[in-house]
Amino acid sequence: MALFDAFRYDGKRVLVVGGATGMGAAAAELAQEGGAEVVVMDRAPVTLEGATAIELNLAERGSIERAVSACGGRVHAVFSCAGVDEGTPGIERINFVGHRYLVEQLLANDQIPRGSAICFISSTAGMGWERNFELLSEVLDIHDYDEAAQWMVDHGQASYMGTKQAICAYVARECMRFLKRGIRINAICPGPTDTPLARANPEAWLGTGSDYRGELGIEASQPMEQAFPLVFLCSDAASAITGITLVSDAGWGSSALTGAFPPAEMMGKLLFGRISIEEFMEQVGDLSAFAPSSGAEA
Repeated sequence: MALFDAFRYDGKRVLVVGGATGMGAAAAELAQEGGAEVVVMDRAPVTLEGATAIELNLAERGSIERAVSACGGRVHAVFSCAGVDEGTPGIERINFVGHRYLVEQLLANDQIPRGSAICFISSTAGMGWERNFELLSEVLDIHDYDEAAQWMVDHGQASYMGTKQAICAYVARECMRFLKRGIRINAICPGPTDTPLARANPEAWLGTGSDYRGELGIEASQPMEQAFPLVFLCSDAASAITGITLVSDAGWGSSALTGAFPPAEMMGKLLFGRISIEEFMEQVGDLSAFAPSSGAEA
């Protein structure tokens, strides 16, 4: 085996949740190109030739259980990519609770063997999770699907930011538990990405950071540009990496936090949890510029 083969997926079976469109579809294509057998779970039609398609609605516990049963066998990488926009009914189930339930079902069935890896798509909107960790720990301790979903609603976390922070908190807190079973778990936190979800509301999604990109002369990311780090993190080449939330936002967050790009400094501090919404309001005055996130994944 050549050293670079560690980046490949030969002989591996890969599950892409939400792999019909956007970053998930790009990840499925890339993993297949790397030699993987690909299984895609989604509500939308799956067009990747050679992939096994399984219908899945993350907002329904029964649908998740049926999909896991239909998948059968073991999977060596799980890419949790499905997601919906702010205001979507059941967002707490689709963006977080359902993904976690599916992963935990696979674990309970011993369908994720030692040496495997899991990678979620979060968002830069989830990067303030540390400030909210004490609260989010409560839902991480609730293992029942319906109870966890209700907790998200009751505690004001049934939102885009709340669900993305929950993903980041889950990855960070549970990485040691997973590694005891020889499984790594990570997430990427994309910046604005040109996906069907983003194009459905381009002013909010692709407008975020447009001034930053304009100064640099770059465009919003393409789905494949986010699939590259996603697929890397589940490859053997990333065997030393677990429990991280990798920010893939073309440097917007770092430039905002350090003042290198002053127009984004306050928003960056808010999104990355350095200041509270109250502190932001005191200094900026309103949240009119606040988009749903700095990334879109469906």
